[in-house]
Order: sequence, then structure tokens, then C-alpha cells
Amino acid sequence: MRKIMIVDDDAAFVQALKEKIQSLYPLLDVRTCTDPFQALTILKDEKLDLLLVDLEMPVLDGTKLVNYALSVGMDKNRIVILSGRDSDYLHEQFPMGTCLAVLNKYEAKQKAVLDMIFSSLQRKAAES
Repeated sequence: MRKIMIVDDDAAFVQALKEKIQSLYPLLDVRTCTDPFQALTILKDEKLDLLLVDLEMPVLDGTKLVNYALSVGMDKNRIVILSGRDSDYLHEQFPMGTCLAVLNKYEAKQKAVLDMIFSSLQRKAAES
């Protein structure tokens, strides 16, 4: 199993994404957090294969959460930033090389990129 954690304060979005991942990629273990503070403990205590983080969350935004994940040893190439903002804004905030990807969570083409990432993790899980 490959471990994924989704951190987003939009509970409906998190649930829909979790259900999609579980139905299409059964070898992926999906954890969800709608409270970014809860995610801090998990990031400190567990090794994750992929972290999906919403950029805009109240109190503790995605940038702070990503910085914490990096500080506890998470590989930047295992982090995906999600947002409702346009891709130009996202690439400005997170230049290439800062993380695996920055994606608008509502654009169909961006969702296709996310599916490619999940597919890759599924293949790796099947090989192990």
C-alpha cells in the first residue's frame, strides 16, 4: 500500500476525492484531514508517499503546512499543492522544483495530472 494524505478544509471535496481514489486506485491508502493542525501530528509520525495540500485554509494555510512537512523530512517531490486559484498564480507562489505539482483542483486538465500521479503510485504499489 502507498500512503496518501489529503489536507483540505473543504470536507465535501475531500470526501469526493477520497472516494474517487479508493474506487480507481485500490492499492492506495488514503487519509484525510479537514483540520490542518491534525495533519501536523501525522506528518511528524508517519511516512507518506504523497501529500495533497490545499493552499487556502483558515488559521494554518497550505504554505505553512508544506514548510512543516519539509522540516520533518518529507521529500518535496511527494507534495502536491491544490487550490482554486489559476495556475499562473500557483506557479508564481510555488516555482518549478518547489514541489511535485501545483494544481487548480477544479480544472479538468489539472485533474488529469492528479490521475497520472495516482496511477504511478498504484503501479509502484503493485510492483512491491
